[in-house]
Amino acid sequence: VSFSQPIRHEVDGLIAGAGASVVARIFGQDLELLRKKAAEVNRMLSGIDGVADLMTEQVDGQSQLLVDIDDRRTSRHGLADAPIQNTIRAAIAGVEAGKVYEGEKTFGINVRFDRPYRESPEDAARILIRTPGGYSVPVRELADIRTVTGLRQISRENTRRYISVQCNVRGRDVGSFVEEASRLAGENIDLPAGYRIAWGGQFELKEAADRRLALIIPVTLLLVMLMLYGLFNSFRMVLLIMLNIPLALVGGIFALALFGENLSIPSSIGFIALFGIALTDGLVLISRFRYLREKGLDLRNTVISGCASKFRPVIMTTLTTALGLFPLVIASGTGSDIQRPLAIVVVGGLLSSTLLTLLVLPTIYEGVAGRIKQKK
Repeated sequence: VSFSQPIRHEVDGLIAGAGASVVARIFGQDLELLRKKAAEVNRMLSGIDGVADLMTEQVDGQSQLLVDIDDRRTSRHGLADAPIQNTIRAAIAGVEAGKVYEGEKTFGINVRFDRPYRESPEDAARILIRTPGGYSVPVRELADIRTVTGLRQISRENTRRYISVQCNVRGRDVGSFVEEASRLAGENIDLPAGYRIAWGGQFELKEAADRRLALIIPVTLLLVMLMLYGLFNSFRMVLLIMLNIPLALVGGIFALALFGENLSIPSSIGFIALFGIALTDGLVLISRFRYLREKGLDLRNTVISGCASKFRPVIMTTLTTALGLFPLVIASGTGSDIQRPLAIVVVGGLLSSTLLTLLVLPTIYEGVAGRIKQKK
């Protein structure tokens, strides 16, 4: 049994073809060997911290009726295999004898033996086969019939057979879980030539997103710094505004730890939104300081008056955003597994960023502006 939420289950299914956070696919040709190796991977994963809802794909368990035709027996009656197979198929599975039309709908007419005469191997053995000589022979005189347990499915990817072992991860991030599982598999699972283990699941999407964010975030911050430099014409003021990013980062990380959440794609998106709001708060405050300095106020009064005048806008920005996202922080219904980490990061980061923006940023500004004045 695997427990998930509707949105996460669908996302996992689109990513890895299975409704679980982590999927280990064992590729190979021999299904018996694949089952054996899948069992070994299952035992290995069961000992890793954070594993939940662990299960191996079921590939067998389908009851099948095996009809083993004996060529020596059929040859005595002048029969080939095809007529026997066709008769058994028509009796048990049925054949289409015609169609029924109801308006635009079409229904096939399927003809086969009535249920009491096709439920057991003994029923199949009593089916009569017409011979070229004009007489009938029961199937039991031409073939051996028995019920066997066969394959219910054969999974393939890029034409290669595989058996999957899947699980969810709780209490830790998916990336570190897969890293540990991959290392243990390399150390403990001995795979013959032509066999391999491929890891899939949420961490694939996270790795792809991390690669994109590793490129997009630095480029975005560089563009923001260039625009801020064009506004203030001072790298020191630009760096002072950018200081709000680590101040906000601290609150977001502490909030994730407080609520027991892990760094994920939703939380990464939350950090991006948080950085934008934090930069806006810093820009508003530094712009006010610059305006008051141009009016002729001394440095100390500029800092005090600027903080007093911008206290309300900064607090309002924080409160409106935090109150709007707070229902998502305490949510536990459908979709909360995606919405909650984002909201936790933004709310926690805003609390720390706002507090430090009104205390740390003015203090650093006074020190930086004082040094610039002394040099002049």
